[in-house]
Amino acid sequence: MIKKKRSNPYTKVCALSKHKHMYMSTNKARRIIDKIRGRSYQERLMVLELMPYQACYPLLKLVYSAAANTIHNMGLNESSLIISKVEVNESTTVKK
Repeated sequence: MIKKKRSNPYTKVCALSKHKHMYMSTNKARRIIDKIRGRSYQERLMVLELMPYQACYPLLKLVYSAAANTIHNMGLNESSLIISKVEVNESTTVKK
Protein backbone atom coordinates (compact mmCIF):
# COMPACT_ATOMS: atom_id res chain seq x y z
CA MET A 1 0.00 0.00 0.00
CA ILE A 2 1.40 3.37 -1.01
CA LYS A 3 0.90 6.18 1.45
CA LYS A 4 0.20 9.58 0.04
CA LYS A 5 1.66 12.60 1.71
CA ARG A 6 -0.94 15.01 2.90
CA SER A 7 -0.38 18.50 1.75
CA ASN A 8 -0.71 21.21 4.34
CA PRO A 9 -3.31 23.82 3.30
CA TYR A 10 -1.61 26.40 5.50
CA THR A 11 1.60 27.98 4.38
CA LYS A 12 4.20 28.59 7.03
CA VAL A 13 5.55 32.11 6.91
CA CYS A 14 8.06 33.26 9.49
CA ALA A 15 8.43 36.84 10.61
CA LEU A 16 10.82 38.04 13.28
CA SER A 17 10.58 41.05 15.53
CA LYS A 18 13.17 42.13 18.10
CA HIS A 19 13.19 44.82 20.72
CA LYS A 20 16.66 45.67 21.86
CA HIS A 21 17.51 47.54 25.04
CA MET A 22 14.24 47.10 26.89
CA TYR A 23 15.19 48.41 30.31
CA MET A 24 13.55 45.95 32.68
CA SER A 25 14.34 42.77 34.52
CA THR A 26 14.19 39.57 32.49
CA ASN A 27 12.34 37.88 35.34
CA LYS A 28 9.58 40.49 35.14
CA ALA A 29 9.28 40.05 31.38
CA ARG A 30 9.35 36.24 31.59
CA ARG A 31 6.55 36.30 34.15
CA ILE A 32 4.32 37.94 31.55
CA ILE A 33 5.60 35.92 28.59
CA ASP A 34 4.79 32.65 30.37
CA LYS A 35 1.16 33.75 30.75
CA ILE A 36 0.68 34.67 27.09
CA ARG A 37 2.67 31.86 25.46
CA GLY A 38 0.52 29.54 23.33
CA ARG A 39 -2.38 31.95 22.80
CA SER A 40 -3.71 33.48 19.63
CA TYR A 41 -2.86 37.02 18.55
CA GLN A 42 -6.16 38.52 19.70
CA GLU A 43 -5.96 36.81 23.10
CA ARG A 44 -2.43 38.07 23.61
CA LEU A 45 -3.41 41.64 22.94
CA MET A 46 -6.34 41.38 25.33
CA VAL A 47 -4.25 39.81 28.12
CA LEU A 48 -1.42 42.33 27.72
CA GLU A 49 -3.83 45.27 27.83
CA LEU A 50 -5.53 44.05 31.00
CA MET A 51 -2.54 42.90 33.06
CA PRO A 52 -1.43 45.43 35.71
CA TYR A 53 2.34 44.98 35.29
CA GLN A 54 4.68 47.69 34.07
CA ALA A 55 6.41 45.34 31.63
CA CYS A 56 3.19 44.73 29.69
CA TYR A 57 3.28 47.97 27.73
CA PRO A 58 6.64 47.40 25.94
CA LEU A 59 5.68 43.79 25.22
CA LEU A 60 2.30 44.92 23.87
CA LYS A 61 4.04 47.36 21.56
CA LEU A 62 6.41 44.62 20.39
CA VAL A 63 3.60 42.14 19.63
CA TYR A 64 1.55 44.83 17.89
CA SER A 65 4.55 45.95 15.83
CA ALA A 66 5.39 42.39 14.77
CA ALA A 67 1.81 41.84 13.64
CA ALA A 68 1.70 45.15 11.76
CA ASN A 69 4.96 44.33 9.98
CA THR A 70 3.70 40.89 9.01
CA ILE A 71 0.38 42.23 7.74
CA HIS A 72 2.02 45.02 5.75
CA ASN A 73 4.98 43.11 4.31
CA MET A 74 3.41 39.72 3.67
CA GLY A 75 -0.24 40.62 3.14
CA LEU A 76 -1.72 38.26 5.73
CA ASN A 77 -4.95 38.67 7.65
CA GLU A 78 -4.88 39.61 11.31
CA SER A 79 -7.09 36.66 12.24
CA SER A 80 -4.69 34.13 10.70
CA LEU A 81 -1.65 35.18 12.73
CA ILE A 82 -0.18 32.71 15.19
CA ILE A 83 2.76 33.72 17.30
CA SER A 84 4.78 30.57 17.71
CA LYS A 85 7.86 31.55 19.69
CA VAL A 86 8.63 34.20 22.28
CA GLU A 87 12.01 34.64 23.95
CA VAL A 88 13.35 36.95 26.62
CA ASN A 89 17.12 37.14 26.95
CA GLU A 90 19.37 39.30 29.06
CA SER A 91 20.75 42.45 27.54
CA THR A 92 23.69 44.64 28.42
CA THR A 93 23.84 45.93 31.95
CA VAL A 94 24.11 49.58 32.87
CA LYS A 95 27.40 50.45 34.48
CA LYS A 96 26.98 52.52 37.61
